[in-house]
Amino acid sequence: MERERDMDPDMALIFGLILGGLSVVGMLSAISDGRGPRASAVSVLIAGGLVIYALTTKPGGYAMAQIPDVFFSVVARLLP
Repeated sequence: MERERDMDPDMALIFGLILGGLSVVGMLSAISDGRGPRASAVSVLIAGGLVIYALTTKPGGYAMAQIPDVFFSVVARLLP
C-alpha cells in the first residue's frame, strides 16, 4: 500500500513553524555577526506563507492545544 505524501494543511503548518523557528535563530545570528539577514528573511516569508496556507485551507483552523497532536501525527506519517 502506497502512502499519500501530499502537502496537507497539517504538514504545511508544522513545516512552517519549524522553518520559522529556525529562521528567527538565523536572523539573530546574522544580526549579532553584523551581517544582513537576507536568507533568513526569505525563510521567514516562506514559513509565514506555509502557516497562512495551513490556516486558510483547514476548515475551522487550529487551536493552540491542537498543535502538539498535529506535530506528532505528521512525524508519525513521515517515519517508515
